[in-house]
Amino acid sequence: MFRVGRTSRDIARPEILLIRRAPGRILPGLWQCVSGSLEPGERVAVGALRELAEETGFAGADIEGFYDLDLVNQFHEPSVDGIVTAAVFAVRLRTDAEPRLSHEHDDANWHEVDEAHQQVIWPGYRAAIERIRDDLSDPARAPWFELDLDGGRKPR
Repeated sequence: MFRVGRTSRDIARPEILLIRRAPGRILPGLWQCVSGSLEPGERVAVGALRELAEETGFAGADIEGFYDLDLVNQFHEPSVDGIVTAAVFAVRLRTDAEPRLSHEHDDANWHEVDEAHQQVIWPGYRAAIERIRDDLSDPARAPWFELDLDGGRKPR
């Protein structure tokens, strides 16, 4: 999740929202992006937006853009003794958007891009932040990654 505010000199200033995993969950205290699992029969992009709404309350009018980052992470997850595959998406939010966290997370903070990149632990999160910085913050590049809220490619 990101938003693009403006400085007093009208320079774009992207910010990344990180959320902290609550105590009593796997990896408590970890600062992360929204993550989750698909429900049976659910389309991948639709599942990403559902998880966004469940974990942060962001939906509908909060969302200015929805993007496929062309990034798929795979990692070993000991709790399921398996390899997890995760498609990665990004959502551009209104500049005044603030999260309403679920019980799964106990804190949320907006960070400048470099701060967020340093804050996250997992390489996949750093790669997603880099794509937001390098591709989605560029108005000429971002439209190539944009989806509609049903998960289809937006016409160019």
